[in-house]
Amino acid sequence: MEAIILSGLPATGKTTVANIIAERLRIKVIGGTEILREMAKERGYSPESDDWWDTSEGMKFLKERAGNPDFDKETDRRLIKIAEKGNVVITSYTLPWLTKAGFKVWLSANTDNREHRMSTRDNVSVKNAAGVIKMRDVKNNELYGSLYGIKLGEDLSPFDLVLDVNTITAEEAATLIIEKEKEKAKTLNKT
Repeated sequence: MEAIILSGLPATGKTTVANIIAERLRIKVIGGTEILREMAKERGYSPESDDWWDTSEGMKFLKERAGNPDFDKETDRRLIKIAEKGNVVITSYTLPWLTKAGFKVWLSANTDNREHRMSTRDNVSVKNAAGVIKMRDVKNNELYGSLYGIKLGEDLSPFDLVLDVNTITAEEAATLIIEKEKEKAKTLNKT
C-alpha cells in the first residue's frame, strides 16, 4: 500500500484523521514532529515528554531550528524516504508538493471551523484559537513560501483528493480517504 499523506492548514483534523486511518489499516502514523524529535536526539537533546517543546531545552531547540532552514529541509527529506516505502500515514504541510509518492489528501476547513477545533482540542477560548491560527497561517506561508515557493491552500494540483471536512466527522473523512486510496490502487494495478 502506498503512503497516505494528509495535508491542510492548522486545525483541519490531520492528526485525528491520520490516527483513525492508521488504526483501521494497522499502520504507523508519522509527521514532522516525530522527525524533529529524532533530529533533536541526534543533537544531544532529550525530547521524551509530550510537553518537551514547552521546556527551556525544547525552546532552545526550536530557536535553533528557526535560525536554520536546513532543519525543515532535512525533515522533509526524511519524510520523503518514509513516503516512498509506503504502508504509513504521514501528516505534513509540504510533502505533497515535494514527492510523487503516496496518496495525497488536502483537508479543507473554513476559519470558523478551524478556530472551534483548536479551541476544543487545546482547551483555549475561540478568540485565543483565532489568534494562534492567524499567526500560524502567516508563519507557515512565510516559511514554506521561502523554502519551496509553496502557498498552502492555493495550489492543490498535487492532491489525489481534496476533502471538505467542515460538515463531516473525522471518522467519515477517514472512511472516504481509505475508499479513495483503494480505488486509486485498483486503477494503478489495472494499468
